[in-house]
Amino acid sequence: MNELSITKPKKNETALLQQLIIDSVDDKKAEGITLIDLTNITEAISDYFIICEANNKPQIRAIAEHLMHRVKTEMGELPLHKEGMQNFEWVLIDYFDVVVHIFETEKRQFYNMEELWSDGIITNY
Repeated sequence: MNELSITKPKKNETALLQQLIIDSVDDKKAEGITLIDLTNITEAISDYFIICEANNKPQIRAIAEHLMHRVKTEMGELPLHKEGMQNFEWVLIDYFDVVVHIFETEKRQFYNMEELWSDGIITNY
């Protein structure tokens, strides 16, 4: 039986984690799924951001809970930190090298993370 871990993932595990998160948010019909590679930005707090949005709070909750469940069951990983699980306007889930941002549509437009981190390599899914 795998024990759950809270450790910094290895590079190949980071790629698997990214894909699992992208698949998980897509499972719950998240919109505007974007990966920002921040590995060449020394000021970045993480190596990768995955950003997505939904139009309502129940869907944001479903996306967040589904991705955390899949990452826990399929990779044995727990988030280091999570925020926004009370109001579901902007949920942040931190997996060390990968930080997930799930926004309500209006909040995503307001904070415009892609513009803020435009020095990174942006991939839209």
